[in-house]
Amino acid sequence: MTAPVRSVVVVGGSLAGLSAARALREQGYDGQVVVVGEEERLPYDRPPLSKEFLAGTLDLEDLALTTADDADLDLDWRLGDPASGLDRGGRAVVLASGRQVPADGVVVATGARARALPGARLAGVHTLRTVEDAVALRAELGVGRRLVVIGGGFIGAEVASTARALGVEVTVVESDVVPLHRVLGEDLAQACAGLHADHGVRLLAGEVVTGLGGNGRVREVHLAGGRTEPADVVVVGIGAIPNVEWLAGSGVEHDHRGVRTDAAGATNVAQVVATGDCAFSYCAYAGATVRHEHWTHAVQQPATAVASLLGHTTTARRAAPYFWSDQYGARLQFAGHRTPDDAVEILEGDLVDRRFVAGYRRDGELVAVFAMNQPKLFGKWRRQLMPRHATTAA
Repeated sequence: MTAPVRSVVVVGGSLAGLSAARALREQGYDGQVVVVGEEERLPYDRPPLSKEFLAGTLDLEDLALTTADDADLDLDWRLGDPASGLDRGGRAVVLASGRQVPADGVVVATGARARALPGARLAGVHTLRTVEDAVALRAELGVGRRLVVIGGGFIGAEVASTARALGVEVTVVESDVVPLHRVLGEDLAQACAGLHADHGVRLLAGEVVTGLGGNGRVREVHLAGGRTEPADVVVVGIGAIPNVEWLAGSGVEHDHRGVRTDAAGATNVAQVVATGDCAFSYCAYAGATVRHEHWTHAVQQPATAVASLLGHTTTARRAAPYFWSDQYGARLQFAGHRTPDDAVEILEGDLVDRRFVAGYRRDGELVAVFAMNQPKLFGKWRRQLMPRHATTAA
C-alpha cells in the first residue's frame, strides 16, 4: 500500500456497500468508516421488491439489511447526499451537497440504476429498482388492469408473476426470440417461457417496442410494424446502467460497462477498489471480465475487495457464480458460466414437468447447471462445478 489507511469511504449504501463495511471490521480495520448513500434509507433487500414486497406480503421493516450487531461497527452513515466526484489530489470523496469526506481508501459500490425507455415521460410507466419504485407500482396494480411488461428477463418475469397473482391482465413483450435466450440457451429458455402461458400471461417474443402512446398517461405500447398493445400500466425491465458517472475526471478506469477491476476488486488507482453491480471485473471462474448483478455476488465479493484495499494477502473467489429467481411459484437456479457453444443435457427430471436439472458442458467438462423446482438436486450438481481458472488480474 502506498500510504496507511486511516479513513475509508464506502460509496454506496446498498447491499454491496454494507457488505464492504462489515468486511472492513471483520478484517481488523479499526479506522474511520464513512458510508455514503444516495437514498435516505439504510440498506434494504432489493430482490423482494419484485415479489413479496410488490405483492404486499412483506413490509418495509422486513426488507432491512442492518441488524442490531451492525451498531457495533461504528459506521458513519451519510445518507441522501450521493457522491458527485472523487478528488484524488485532495484525498476526498465529494458529495452532491459540496461537502468533502476525507478518504485514504475508497470502496466504490454505487450499484446500478434501471435503464429507462427513451421518449416522453408518461404517468403509469415504471421501472423497478427502489422501495419508492415498488410502492408506486403496487398502487397501480388493481384487479383487471392491463399491464405490459417490456423485457422478459428476470425482473420482468418476476413482476409479471406478481401482478398476475394480484389479478392483473399481463402481457410481456420481449425483443429476443425467447426470454432469457442469451442467459440459458433456447431450449431451457423455452421451458421458462412456458411458465407465462401456464399462468395466463401473454408473451410476445421477437417484438420490438418503438414507443409509448397516451395523453399525459400511457394508454398503449407501440410495436415495430405498426401494432399496438393497450396498457393501463407499463413496467420497463430492459437492463441496468452502472452508476459510475461520478468518477469522471478521477483517473479511475471506467466506461458504460462499469468500473474496471481485477479479480480482487482493485482498480487502476491505488487504494481505490470497486465491488457489486457497478464493477466490471475479471471473473476467475469464467476466465473473462464481466459485470455481476446478483445478490450472492454483492454479499461475497466485497470481502475480497476490502482485503485488496487493506493490503491483505488474498485469493479472489473462484467459485461458480450463482443466482436465482422466483416466478409463478417456480424456483429457478443457475450456477456457473455458460457460453453459446456449450452442450446442454438434462441431468435430472423432465422439461415438460417443469422439474429438472440441466447441465452445460464445455469440452466434456461441466461448467454450469440450471434447475427449475429442484433445489436439493441443484445443490448436488452445483457442488460438482470446480474452479476452472487461476486468479489472474485483468
